[in-house]
Amino acid sequence: MKLVPKIIFPVMAFLAVVLAGCSKPAAEAPAAAPEKAGVTIDAETQARIGLKIEPPVATQWQPEIHATGRVADPLVFTAAAADYETARAAAKASQSELDRMQKLAAGDNASPRALETAQAAAAHDAMAFKSAQAKFTGDWGVQLAAQTNLDGYATQLQAGDNSLIKLALPAGMFPNTLPSSAVILFSERESDQFTAAFADDLGIDPTTQVQTLLFAVDKKMPPSLAVTGQLKIAGEPVAGVVVPVDAVLRHEGKGWVYVQTGTNQFVRVEMALDRLTANGWFVSENLSATNRIIVAGAQTVLSAELSGGGFNAGQRD
Repeated sequence: MKLVPKIIFPVMAFLAVVLAGCSKPAAEAPAAAPEKAGVTIDAETQARIGLKIEPPVATQWQPEIHATGRVADPLVFTAAAADYETARAAAKASQSELDRMQKLAAGDNASPRALETAQAAAAHDAMAFKSAQAKFTGDWGVQLAAQTNLDGYATQLQAGDNSLIKLALPAGMFPNTLPSSAVILFSERESDQFTAAFADDLGIDPTTQVQTLLFAVDKKMPPSLAVTGQLKIAGEPVAGVVVPVDAVLRHEGKGWVYVQTGTNQFVRVEMALDRLTANGWFVSENLSATNRIIVAGAQTVLSAELSGGGFNAGQRD
């Protein structure tokens, strides 16, 4: 019986420690992270750093497909065209020879062996031409395969009079109606965007289930240049705004823009960077035409925000 108190007292002491830990003052609990307060920039500083504030332009965005691709190398096209034309010429020549031998054989002026040789050559060259035609059509489309002057077209490509662009649609994406054109982009600058005309459907790769489209443009493009394409598709237009490219900041792998919340107050707002247009980035969320955003000087504001120093009226660059 004397052992019972020795067991009870340690248990009671342990419970007292646990209860004491649970009864710590609320002030000792971890504080919640403060909300972003934005950046304060007085009128004098705004003028000094050349801050420019404008509302984004309201617009509508037509649903589209984003595709990736490259500018076709003229030398690759020329080599493919040469192989195709060589096979075509060989098939035509051997068929002409077969026709000649058949006429001679009809008048007993050609041996059966010579006729068989001509038939074999014609059959071989015809099959080789069909194979070359199928490969060229798969790589460059039915329209170019039907060209009667591929040499001339290849010369134009090499001279820089025009360019061919292959765009691969996202896997499993097969539009019901093929687009008549595509906006080609290779940077965010408006001068680096142009419209290319639809040239042909190169078909669907059975392994990757990727459909490739061919586009042509009357413009000299660097061979093998990686590009993206925007292809308009059928669907209801989406309402939103266009944000100028110079207003958009990139930080931590995301896109941002500064929105004015007061005369001297600005808050950084995240925006999606997946709909680039000729005039800027289209946004359908977080921004509206009633907002006023920084369109010039935003990088200076971001630097001040990240440094934690903010702006002072007497600060000099």
